[in-house]
Formats: sequence, structure tokens, C-alpha cells
Amino acid sequence: MSSSQRKKISILMITIFIAITSFGITGPVIPAYLESINQGGMASGMIIAIFAGAQLLFAPLGGKWTDQFGRRKMIIIGLMLITAGGFLFYSTDVLWILYAARVIGGIGDAFLIPAVFAYTADITTPEQRAKGTGLVTASMSMGLVAGPAIMLFMSDFDVKAPFLLSAFITLSAVLFSVAFLKESDPLRTGQANVRDLADEESMSKKIARSTKMPYFIPLVITFVMSFGLIAYESIFGLVLNDEFNASVQDIALMCIAIQGVSVLTQLFAVERLIRRFGEVPVLIAFLGVASAGFLLALIADTYAMFFAVTLIIFMAMSILRPVLNILVSKLAKGEVGFAMGLSTSFMGIGNVIGPISAGLLYDINLVFPFLLGLIMLAVTISITAAWHISRSKKAAEMPEEALSFKAESAV
Repeated sequence: MSSSQRKKISILMITIFIAITSFGITGPVIPAYLESINQGGMASGMIIAIFAGAQLLFAPLGGKWTDQFGRRKMIIIGLMLITAGGFLFYSTDVLWILYAARVIGGIGDAFLIPAVFAYTADITTPEQRAKGTGLVTASMSMGLVAGPAIMLFMSDFDVKAPFLLSAFITLSAVLFSVAFLKESDPLRTGQANVRDLADEESMSKKIARSTKMPYFIPLVITFVMSFGLIAYESIFGLVLNDEFNASVQDIALMCIAIQGVSVLTQLFAVERLIRRFGEVPVLIAFLGVASAGFLLALIADTYAMFFAVTLIIFMAMSILRPVLNILVSKLAKGEVGFAMGLSTSFMGIGNVIGPISAGLLYDINLVFPFLLGLIMLAVTISITAAWHISRSKKAAEMPEEALSFKAESAV
């Protein structure tokens, strides 16, 4: 990269690192805070689901406005909305206002993330794209580690103090981006070929069309994976708090460990596993690992065991996510953009339904969310295995399809 490119991407990385660090600070303290205002699993699930729902609904608008008004403006607007949501969340204990604050934050994130990756694409060549995207993604991962690490030093503060600190940190990202972030490509702003949202297919039509596509089963698995992961993520802090009397610092340590395992897994395991075994066998194997994790979570009777089980589940999900993206992109054959957009939609739907279901079931019996996740994963393994066998038979009967199938899932 040229010095100008390195400078721009470094400023972008610092901006996104600061922003994501603010998210990492609040995650570990949410269970304790909700307990302090006499709220339980349903509120915990809604806190996550509302944010994800706002992201899902406003992401198309964020993508359109990113092209229309420029990357820098949308990054700053997104950060400002997240900051406003953070201050509003800190200012009240009224549940519906807390939900409103999460809506504002979710809209801000829907504006921020597409602009960040569009900015990255603008300042890199096609050959540099993977490296640039990797650097930005790495800065996000480091923020998710740094946030809980900061939380460890706040044990003597009020339970809501981390939310105020988070809002101020996001505000510093706003000020930093205003001062140092330059527009990636001013010529793009207001370009005439931006499509109107009205000209695009509705989500329901896209999902209906996806049922006829060769990558529909991977899309279903994507939904189940996101449903299970975000459902587990929405309640594991409550389980630690209610069942094992874990402190906020204990939960922060677990969040650091989870993110560390996720980063290491994606850096060193995913590519090696795919090269050796192929996408579909890896998919089936780690759906099995995730299922085993949910089963073990049902019988975990100590903090240490639950900690280990949680790491196993998140390690499996860290492998499943990129493997599914790779499989969908290979099966799309000429409509990769449409397929990846569908994958994001299926993941977004799972991110909304999962926490609500888990929170509701947790308030009935803390075992029920784990049973639901286990049942869904077991059904998914069966569907995936049947789909794999069906594809293998078709490939064996048709030489051309066999060659294509081997290219997709063999070494």
C-alpha cells in the first residue's frame, strides 16, 4: 500500500477500534444492571434483539446513503447515533426508554458498518482488498477484547458507570473521525446510479426466491447458527450471574476469552480445515461440536465447566460462520452479491428471534433455551447430512456436476 493508503486505513482502524471498544465495555455488565432494575431474561433478550432488528431494517438504507452521501458522512452520522443512544441508555432506568436507546444505537450501527467496509473498498485495489478488510476486521476484534479488559478495572464503580464511559468513548470516536478521517473518494458522493429502495425486491420476495436456490440449505443453517449463538450470548451472562454468582469481572474475563478464541480460530484453523476436509464435512462436524456444547451446558454445575463449555460453543460458531459464507459464495455461481445479501438477512432474522425466544424461555426455566438450541442444531445436522448425501449422489451420476462438487468441497 502507498503511504496515503496506509494513513487512511490506519485512521479508519483507530476509529472503528474506539467504537467497538465501547460495545465491549457494556456487554459484561448488562446482566447485573438488568438484575438491579428487577428485569430478567426477556429484557436481556430484547436488549439484544431490538438492536439487531434496527440493524436489519436500516442496513439497506445505510448502504444506499453510503453511496449517495459519502462514506465519511455516514461513518460520522452512525457514530453520532450510537453516542446518542449510549447517553440515553445511561440517563434512565425506564425499560421502554432503554429499548428506544437500543433502537437508536442499532440504526447508528446500520449506517456505520456498510460505510466502513465501503470506505475500505474505496482506498484499496482489488488485490489489496482482502488485506484491507482483514485489517479492519482485526481492529473490530481487538475492540471486542479491549472493552471487557477495561471493564475489569471498574469493579469499584456504580453498575451503570460503564454505560456512561462507553458513551464518552464513542463520542471520542466521533471527534476523532471529524478531525482526521477524510472522504475516501469525493467523486462517488451523489453518484447518479444509486438505486432507489423501491426498485429493489422486498425481503419476503428474496427469501421466497432463495428456496429454489442451490444454497438454500446453507442459508437455513446460517439462520440456525445465528439464532443459537445470539440466543446463547443473550443468556450466558444471566446464567453466570444467577447460577454461579459470578461477578461482572468474571463475565468480562469470559468475554475476553471468547473473543480471543474466536480470533485465533479464524486466523489459524478455518483455512486449514477447509483445505483438508472441504466445507460440508467441516460444517457437519462443527454443528456436532456446537450441539455437544449445548448438551454439556445443560449439565454444567460449576463456573469452570460452564466457562469451558461456552468457549467450545463459540469456537465452533467461529468456524461455522466463515465456512457458511464460503459455501454460499461458491454455490451462488454468478449472483454472489444477491446470495451474500440473503445470508446477511437470514443471519439478521436469527439475531432478532433468537434472543427473544431465549429470554422468554429463560424466565420460565433456565434449561429451556439450551434444550431449544440443542433440538434446532440436531435437526440442522440431519438436514445438512441428507443434503450432502443427495448432492454426492447427483455428482456421482453426472460427471460435470461431480467435477463442480469436488471443486467446491474437496481439498
